[in-house]
Amino acid sequence: MKKAVAPSRRAVVFQYVDAPGKSVAVAGSFNDWQPDKVLSDKKGDGHYSCRVMLYPGEYQYKFLVDGEWRSDAENPDFVPNEFGSLNSVIIVKAK
Repeated sequence: MKKAVAPSRRAVVFQYVDAPGKSVAVAGSFNDWQPDKVLSDKKGDGHYSCRVMLYPGEYQYKFLVDGEWRSDAENPDFVPNEFGSLNSVIIVKAK
């Protein structure tokens, strides 16, 4: 009898493009909407990114840019939220 293997986390890269010098973080259902995942602009060209390890599943998220919540303009998958705006949706697949 095979032992059940727990699903492993996958690396997900969140990316956001804006003017250089912004403060950008990502928050969502994967971290209780706490904007503690900061995106960095390593080249100073306005291309922000960060890597987050997530278990397989469906997650809602938004970017917090200079204190303003923004959905992911590059992701066509979204759902309405209780605040009258949209949350982006990402599906992390098992390996």
